[in-house]
Amino acid sequence: MNFGLPRIPRLFSRPLVAVCVLLREVYYFAMRVFICEPFFKAHCATYGRNLHTDVFLHWIQGRGEIIVGDNVLIGGKCSFGFAARFSDKPTLILGDNVEINHGCTFTIGKKIVIGRNCLIASEVWIVDSSGHPLDPVARMARLPPLADSVKPVTIEENVWIGRRAIILPGVTIGHGSIVGAGAVVTKDVPPNTMVAGNPAQQKRKLASPGKWRRILRHPDREKRSAPVLERSSTSSDTHEVAGAIGEFQIP
Repeated sequence: MNFGLPRIPRLFSRPLVAVCVLLREVYYFAMRVFICEPFFKAHCATYGRNLHTDVFLHWIQGRGEIIVGDNVLIGGKCSFGFAARFSDKPTLILGDNVEINHGCTFTIGKKIVIGRNCLIASEVWIVDSSGHPLDPVARMARLPPLADSVKPVTIEENVWIGRRAIILPGVTIGHGSIVGAGAVVTKDVPPNTMVAGNPAQQKRKLASPGKWRRILRHPDREKRSAPVLERSSTSSDTHEVAGAIGEFQIP
């Protein structure tokens, strides 16, 4: 176990590295183009242009519909579970320009809708069913949850969901909002709002799209900085998320 090769001259090591990287890229390219992407597309009811996956086979279980827009990226390896007992066609809808990162889990009993331009970080859970009934006697009998406890989830356009956030049944996240890393969202999130914590609470209001358009049209915009976040009138303790998100400047 203590044996190892002596130092290899760079004259030999650099070509070896180049060959290994080239073989790796060829292998991953073939896996993505000829296996992983066709596998996912075969599960889609419809999909648009430039749907791409990573180099892993996504885990898809149950029978349902996946409807995907244009320019969608589903990275890493994600899990999609359909529970057909609650609906004839449990449906997952991904709008244009959606990006989903590795390790995300979607449990669909009725419907989950993700709007255009949404960014979903790794290991996010989005579920429209709790999976088990609230009643302890029903759980002991291994009964499924009641149908009225399965509530569709809607994520509107241009939402950013941080790593390991959990979106629970019946939640609607308004357009332009941010869900902080590790947040557990149990109720609706208004548009252009940042939420964080367990349970998720409003931390700040965000600049509206109209404000950004006015800033971008300003002739001196290169000399001006525009905070993305504005202090919320309903929350005074926001410094814990300011460092994580910060303020962006117009390039």
